[in-house]
Amino acid sequence: MSVFVIADTHLSFAANKPMDIFPGWQNYVSRLENNWNRLVTSADTVVIPGDISWGMTLTEAAPDLQFLHKLNGKKILLKGNHDYWWTSMKKLADMKAQNGLDSISFVYNNAAAAENIAVCGTRGWMPDAGDDDKVLRREAGRLRASLEAAKQTGLEPVVFLHYPPIYDNSVCEEIYNILLEYKIRRCYFGHLHYERTGKFRRVERDGIVFSLVSADSLDFTPKPVARDGIIF
Repeated sequence: MSVFVIADTHLSFAANKPMDIFPGWQNYVSRLENNWNRLVTSADTVVIPGDISWGMTLTEAAPDLQFLHKLNGKKILLKGNHDYWWTSMKKLADMKAQNGLDSISFVYNNAAAAENIAVCGTRGWMPDAGDDDKVLRREAGRLRASLEAAKQTGLEPVVFLHYPPIYDNSVCEEIYNILLEYKIRRCYFGHLHYERTGKFRRVERDGIVFSLVSADSLDFTPKPVARDGIIF
């Protein structure tokens, strides 16, 4: 069994927000579907850390989630900055049950076991996004809650964020310090697109390996995180 990751699927089956107009995104839905089902089996798990759907409501997001549900494997979803449809865990659970989306689960102040890792994370905050202490404290609290929940699994925590905690020479200190505190070894994030993907692919800092996994940076191909007990 394996765990994969890919962020920023930006699906829009019910929203008028086609991504094909952007460089590198031509036929991205079929490319994503083909690459996903070629690599991922029914026994595997794929983590999607944010910007999943352009839907503004759960009703608009439902066709996008149904598309993901039909792809191979289990899916663990985390919130991104464009996931306006994302509401409370109860409403997400109700929508999931109503639509039969049993292959999908959500990480939101909690953690999820997958293979030999505990999937942890939150949306996070960009180092260069400006000061918003309330939002930053909230995101730091959610990351801490997720990592505390991971302790109950007994598995190694791997962190998935939407925003990069480091970028260029900037660091989101509040998020970064929590990663250090919990001795995290792997952190995956999305959000960066187009020319920004070339500035950051994979870097190691203070014993943490940070990897960019936005869909276009991966050529719409899920990236392996863990396989047969080995964390990459």
